[in-house]
Amino acid sequence: MKEENNNRNKWLHLRLTDKEYEQIQEQFALTTDLKLSDFVRKKLLCKLMIGSYRDASMDAFMEELIGLKNGLSAVGNNFNQAVKRLHTLSKIKEFEHWLVSYELERRELARQMQQAQEFIKKMADKWLL
Repeated sequence: MKEENNNRNKWLHLRLTDKEYEQIQEQFALTTDLKLSDFVRKKLLCKLMIGSYRDASMDAFMEELIGLKNGLSAVGNNFNQAVKRLHTLSKIKEFEHWLVSYELERRELARQMQQAQEFIKKMADKWLL
């Protein structure tokens, strides 16, 4: 909520020790304020400040999802390499039928992996803001 008179034309100069400044910076980092001046003004005027917090269980969940996403990428890369290698064997008649069905399964796996990766990325981006 903005104040009616935003014309701030008065200066307040303040000297701090390194330790005091560090403490203010640490407190500022725990809020949702984007500017140090806004944080200090609220602190001095005893206004309501909104702290930011993180849900540790959600953090663990997101770490696990990101790990799964990376694992899916590695499996997909290995799978693609194996399929490319198998395509070199397509000159052998008995492999032709198998390669066609294998290629269909590979495409379905790739589609599902892409969906999972997009979902994980979307959730990670949303949570890690």
